[in-house]
Amino acid sequence: MSNTPYVNNMAGQTRGVKELVALAGAHPLAPDCDRFYFLRHGQTPRNALRIFQGYDEPLSELGLEQAALAATVLAGEPIRTIVTSDARRAFDTAHAVAAPHGLSPIAREVLRERNFGRLVGTSSADLDWTCAPEGGETLEQFVLRTREALAEALAEPAPVLVVAHGGTLYVLAALLGVPIDVGVLGNAQALCFSRQGPIWRVQALQAAGDPAQAAIA
Repeated sequence: MSNTPYVNNMAGQTRGVKELVALAGAHPLAPDCDRFYFLRHGQTPRNALRIFQGYDEPLSELGLEQAALAATVLAGEPIRTIVTSDARRAFDTAHAVAAPHGLSPIAREVLRERNFGRLVGTSSADLDWTCAPEGGETLEQFVLRTREALAEALAEPAPVLVVAHGGTLYVLAALLGVPIDVGVLGNAQALCFSRQGPIWRVQALQAAGDPAQAAIA
């Protein structure tokens, strides 16, 4: 599937998306499973302020409510394994969602959001994925790390739920060649990825949140 619709839908959100798609397209992902779930973490205070955040940023009160809603939405899904970023915002979201299933999330550092180095604590309103922040990861390093982390996560007993970050979702969609609309970028928006033959699609399992509160990094 062409990545063109993906670029068209996402390019208005951040700069450098075409470069991200090109990098991911050079290393496509081909999971053995036919279906899996993805959940971005709930909102954090710095999401709301559009500020680059570190791995220890907690959920806001709204983020906790979003995680609880996602847990309700996913409670009836046949999830067998939950793999999460160990960043606090994702880790706490994963545990909220895991409770109805009686599962213990598997936390992995390699699923963290991109390390933006010296940019942490500054405005992310004009995010450019092609930046090379001092003390952080390049775009290529982030894409390759995330690809490896997702491949490992999706090799766990299926169906798998991956709980991670907005940047992870960008890379995941590009790796699978999935056209993805901004409506599925909201915090704690439960998504189901499914495959028919070689074609992957994504479906939102709940109504979209406020796009204005869906700052990526």
